[in-house]
Amino acid sequence: MNVSIIIPVFNERDSLPDLVHELEQNLKSYEAWEVLFIDDGSSDGSTEWITALCNKNPKFKLIQFHRNYGKSAALSEGFKAATGDFIITMDADLQDDPAEIGNLIAKLKEGWDLVSGWKKTRLDPLNKRLPSKLFNVVTRLMTGVKIHDFNCGLKGYRKSVVKSIDVYGGRHRYIPALAGQRKFKVTEIVVNHRARQFGETKYGGSRMFHGFFDLITLLFLNRYTQQPLHLFGSFGIGFLNMGLIVEGFVLYYKYVLGEPFSKHMALLMFGVMLIVIGIQFFSIGLLGELMARSTQGQENRVKKIHSQDTHHGLS
Repeated sequence: MNVSIIIPVFNERDSLPDLVHELEQNLKSYEAWEVLFIDDGSSDGSTEWITALCNKNPKFKLIQFHRNYGKSAALSEGFKAATGDFIITMDADLQDDPAEIGNLIAKLKEGWDLVSGWKKTRLDPLNKRLPSKLFNVVTRLMTGVKIHDFNCGLKGYRKSVVKSIDVYGGRHRYIPALAGQRKFKVTEIVVNHRARQFGETKYGGSRMFHGFFDLITLLFLNRYTQQPLHLFGSFGIGFLNMGLIVEGFVLYYKYVLGEPFSKHMALLMFGVMLIVIGIQFFSIGLLGELMARSTQGQENRVKKIHSQDTHHGLS
């Protein structure tokens, strides 16, 4: 069994020696493993320390960014590079306990596709716990994914999950929701959470608000990507109806009140403009529907090829 550990790193030099020691202790029972450090633009010596480690032990690997791109970008690159059958993500600040790796993998072996850690007892300051609790409640209600801690860095995945989801912007907070949208089986387990020993948290209150914008985007794309006509068609019909109502008033003035069109030319043109906008929205929806169907057909073919390859390999 192959295991890949993905760890985003941003200025965590003091935590790295203890982290690596704990990783080695908890991974030695696995036949094949790798640890991928994603250096997200560190400037405190983390890069140099990890580079020296990689030169000593090839099981540790480094992907280095030119500057700080954020956790989503770091995880995305880690997902691309990971070769393990099971992938574990965790933070580098020692708050995630490497001893939980075995528990995550055991849960994955039960048949789950994604296992999210739940820091039920959090050792964080109040100004971090309260926004996090609010964020998780809202996200759980809006996505329908029944877990308690979406933003926990400690998660376990099957390879099929990380190769199927697209993580960018701030979408790392919603990986369980992204997996749920693709019909992967998602669950959670309670994990040990430890107090930060070195450095300062990278979490700020503003991130919660940014996270809600990402959530709205995620829900919008999930609802309308495959059925764009539902969105653009609704706008189109709305504008078309408003235009027809306006033109109805113009006809009323002309044929009931006997007033010439020239007297209401501005209203006439406004109605025409609304009708044209409505037709354009509806046309965009139809075009989007054709594109969505084309993409869905390609996805179905890929799934079939993957299934055939899998069955062939097992025979």
